[in-house]
Amino acid sequence: MKKIIILIFTLLNFAVFYAQKTSKINIESSDFIDINEIELPNATLLTGNVRMNHEGIVMTCNKAYYYKDENYIKAFGAVQMVQGDTLTLNSKYAEYNGNVKIAYATGNVVIQSPESTMTTDTVYFDRNIQEAYFNSNGTIVNKENTLKSKSGRYYVKQKKYQFLESVTLTNPEYVIKSNHLDYLTQQGNSYLKGPSTITGKDNFIYTENGNYNSKTNRGYFLKKSYIKYKDRLIEGDSLYYDRRKEFASGTNNVKITDSINKAIIKGHYGEVYKNKDSLFITKHASIRYLIEKDSMFIHAKKIIVTGKVGERVVVGQKNVRFYKTDMSGKCDSIHSNQKIALTKLIGKPILWNYEKQLTGDIMHLIGNNTTEKLDSLKVLNNTFIISKDTIGPGFNQIKGLNLYGKFKDNRLYETDVVKNTEVIYYLRNDKNELIGINKNVSSRINMLMDDKSKIDTITFFDNVDGDIYPEKDLPENARKLRGFVWRGDERIKNKEEIYPNQSLLVDKFLLCFLFVHRLATQNLLAFWRFLANLFL
Repeated sequence: MKKIIILIFTLLNFAVFYAQKTSKINIESSDFIDINEIELPNATLLTGNVRMNHEGIVMTCNKAYYYKDENYIKAFGAVQMVQGDTLTLNSKYAEYNGNVKIAYATGNVVIQSPESTMTTDTVYFDRNIQEAYFNSNGTIVNKENTLKSKSGRYYVKQKKYQFLESVTLTNPEYVIKSNHLDYLTQQGNSYLKGPSTITGKDNFIYTENGNYNSKTNRGYFLKKSYIKYKDRLIEGDSLYYDRRKEFASGTNNVKITDSINKAIIKGHYGEVYKNKDSLFITKHASIRYLIEKDSMFIHAKKIIVTGKVGERVVVGQKNVRFYKTDMSGKCDSIHSNQKIALTKLIGKPILWNYEKQLTGDIMHLIGNNTTEKLDSLKVLNNTFIISKDTIGPGFNQIKGLNLYGKFKDNRLYETDVVKNTEVIYYLRNDKNELIGINKNVSSRINMLMDDKSKIDTITFFDNVDGDIYPEKDLPENARKLRGFVWRGDERIKNKEEIYPNQSLLVDKFLLCFLFVHRLATQNLLAFWRFLANLFL
């Protein structure tokens, strides 16, 4: 009995489905009706003001061939199909199969929906899945947007177009080109897949996976994406762009190339404000400047760049570290003003020039905007210069209040240390034999350096007091000036070392991962305490 009931329900469902599938096209009106089996076998000729409907779609035309047995219509002249308030199709010629509910239209085809208008030469419309598709070049107009493509598909329910070949979207402010673009007419959203470009008046965007909204003028780009301005290129794993504000931001592997200032700015999060001529970058942030044939690398927790070309101000905040082939250093913050060519190292600055270590309260590097080279150096308050003796374990030391240095071809070649100067210097002859240790005080010291920034001559001025001691006559505790701190192990020796404690950070994360595994079934509170002790 149970099997019979199931069979009955199955047959009923099939009957309902079959009845729906094969419901007949209803001819509502026609000025003339003619049946001619010789000229039109199995067809009825309908002429003048023809109107028919089929399951919610109304078709009108000037002339039609109606194949009743096949439930099929061929329509000619001023053909129009209307499906409620969702879709209207106009063409010169159309065919409609009532059994499979598929329409074919050709000749100046126009499909209108409440949001858009599409024109093409030939279109197919499948009412079962509510999709229209074309392969003969189509143009879609949606408010300010005009889209063109060789082939495409319109999803009526989703109000979405999908274009798969040679797509161009033209807006008064930009042009999008792609080979795969999904366009939502209500939201104005364009989803781009594969190599795609957005060309605006002032910028150019490339992406291989992203979306752009024509209503909000905002876009998100995720794969091999970049935003190119006249003088800047912004790259990143994930980019956000707001055209109205001319604002862009990037997340992960962000790279900003400043072509005018020959700078490359990197980090894992950055923001660019074009109209304000400013940007900031953080999370593993760094700047690389090209200086002649060399490069200067700078790292800080946060880097901020503001100002127009020629008036740029660069600020690095917290834990600043920098490296150049002949110079490296550290400080709490850095402030560089392009207009006056002044760079300030602020907060416990330390500078290494080859093997020399230089410290002071504040350091100023002054450039020359004409030659685009370093001009001079100022160290203000508590100047202290230390370098290792060329052979022995001792240290050459110069101490004073302020230091003033001169550069030639970006090389420090002359320095003056002034006020309350003290010196400990290991004197050697041409055979590198130690002659003695010079220890004295004076009012001012002048030093001239050779091509390798080594001291060539040193001159003492005013109130000079001291002597040259044989090595055996100067005890160890007298060979270091007050305030001596050698920090050679902190010296930054390559561009990779501008990022502090990288190996230590990796070790912490590995240790954290192993500990998480262990605590999976233990007290979660202990885990949070462990994290606090590890990273804070």
